[in-house]
Amino acid sequence: MPNTEALQKQIAQLPALDRIALVEDILQGLDAPDAAVDALWATEAESRLAAYRTGQVKAISLSEVLAKYKLS
Repeated sequence: MPNTEALQKQIAQLPALDRIALVEDILQGLDAPDAAVDALWATEAESRLAAYRTGQVKAISLSEVLAKYKLS
């Protein structure tokens, strides 16, 4: 199997449209559904919602969040 450097050299020789198609294929593979990750996020979301409903955490208004991260 070729190493990363060899692959990069081969890819650099491809026409631009072929390189774009390759990038799109790679990105689609990275975005493939993962049931384990989905289950972890579902558990996290349920935990956060439960914490909100029981008063363990408070909601913050959008304006407060935007003000906190506003760049000067």
